[in-house]
Amino acid sequence: MDNPISTGQSIPAELNSDGYRNIPEFLASCCRRYSDKPAFTSFGRTLSYRELDHLSAAFACYLQRETDLQPGDRIAIQLPNLIQYPVVVFGALRAGLVIVNTNPLYTPAEMEHQFRDSGAKALVIHKSMAHKAQQILAETDIDQVFLTQVGDLHGFVKRHLINAAVKYVKKMEPRFDLPGAISLRSALLKHINTIPTPVERLPSDLAALQYTGGTTGVSKGAMLTHANLLANMQQALRVIQPVGDDWADTVIAPLPLYHIYAFTVAQVVLASGGHSILIPDPRDINGFVKALRNWRTTAFMGLNTLFIALCNNAAFRSLDFSALKITLSGGMALTNAASKRWQEVTGCTICEAYGLTETSPAVAINPPRAIRGGTIGLPVPFTEISIRGTAGELLSDGEAGELCIKGPQVMAGYWQREDATREIFTDDGYLKTGDIAVRDTDGYLRIVDRSKDMIIVSGFNVYPNEIEDVVTSHPGVVECAAIGIPDPTCGEVVKLVVVKSDDLLDVETIRNWCRERLTRYKVPKVIEFADELPKTNVGKVLRRALKTGCPLTDSQVIDRKEAANAVD
Repeated sequence: MDNPISTGQSIPAELNSDGYRNIPEFLASCCRRYSDKPAFTSFGRTLSYRELDHLSAAFACYLQRETDLQPGDRIAIQLPNLIQYPVVVFGALRAGLVIVNTNPLYTPAEMEHQFRDSGAKALVIHKSMAHKAQQILAETDIDQVFLTQVGDLHGFVKRHLINAAVKYVKKMEPRFDLPGAISLRSALLKHINTIPTPVERLPSDLAALQYTGGTTGVSKGAMLTHANLLANMQQALRVIQPVGDDWADTVIAPLPLYHIYAFTVAQVVLASGGHSILIPDPRDINGFVKALRNWRTTAFMGLNTLFIALCNNAAFRSLDFSALKITLSGGMALTNAASKRWQEVTGCTICEAYGLTETSPAVAINPPRAIRGGTIGLPVPFTEISIRGTAGELLSDGEAGELCIKGPQVMAGYWQREDATREIFTDDGYLKTGDIAVRDTDGYLRIVDRSKDMIIVSGFNVYPNEIEDVVTSHPGVVECAAIGIPDPTCGEVVKLVVVKSDDLLDVETIRNWCRERLTRYKVPKVIEFADELPKTNVGKVLRRALKTGCPLTDSQVIDRKEAANAVD
């Protein structure tokens, strides 16, 4: 689908000194430069750059020679953080396919929507999720399924031990029946050491359909081109590089690679010849911390809820962080309390960043040598920022308005949704983010809140992030979420849901804490305590679920009891 409003279908020459036209060219360059270095590790198996090249080539060859798939066809990838993930992604791109990153925790209904909407013709899926696919594949265009298990790229003994433990001990692979499905491992072995036929892909060609979380309606596929992804990788790299050449030696990557934040950071690490340590289940805090003991961490990527959970774990606090050079935060707002605690524990100041699925994702990052707390930093290179009022008028520095963006990382549009594409772009080609921001006179940006989450109390604008930042600064609070609920007198009042670590903490204590720090109309009128907050599987709080009280699907819930219970 052509989109005349699109702003980023080529890469500025200043960002692309190597002249990459597509992601496979970028990967080939990385694998040549760093062939013997480690690229990805998961479950104790490390994949070198050379192995990544050979295995992704084998998968590309299978796709080209053993299937009817053609360049431009979509392939859904539904995997946790395993080393198979980069092999499959880069192999598919080398064959000219378009990848459709799919959440492994999706329900069958969510899978069906994404597969049908994208028109995917192939699927790579972990066996633990195959029983879900069985229920809906007949309603999709998928006719080629690849199955994999956790240990498939390990050696003989460890492969069988790991796969048996997952299947029989942990019982994570329910029975399924998918006639015609083949083993990913067998597909790779069939064409190992074979070179795929080169496929011409232009910078403007589609590389990925990255689906939005669907928290505000039907999930839509953001069309990300090769130019979008390559540009954003280079934009982020320019900001991070001043940390030093060795910043990417050991990068802890706990967030799922199918999420655009982790997906792009992984490419930034590859461009630096770095090593990504993939954490398959960051919700298992004890297991996560145990894995960290094996590494001299130089970089860490996370988000607010994960920082809180880790810092509340005594074993994590005892780790050696002397090599940690940079910590990146994205995906949700970083609270002052979480930022301060992380710095106390690790000695490293968090670089808060901001992005969207529609922007590949990075829009702004705090420069590592000039971090300003409470901001999302400065726009990444070659990004234009516009702050606009409710009527679309341009606002001055210091005024709060909708953040609008133009740059080479901005998507080509929403897949097969021309009306939605037109609605999200301004007439002069800026992407409307729906976020309320303020730009300081020196260019630093602060997100005030999501426009749709803003609470209006008696005509006054109340931003949930402000309330949450105040409440999480209380030593007895793990995390919280503020929402607006209807009120016959004020229109809306503030409701606060709190996860506490102190059993003695009560409603009146929280309310008094707020009264001392917030204007009267911002003080929550309703306060409830909960064992956990509803979240997407990458940790974003689902305010919509708090407002409606609707039941959550498996893909919307992350168990955060560890965060509340791990306080000494």
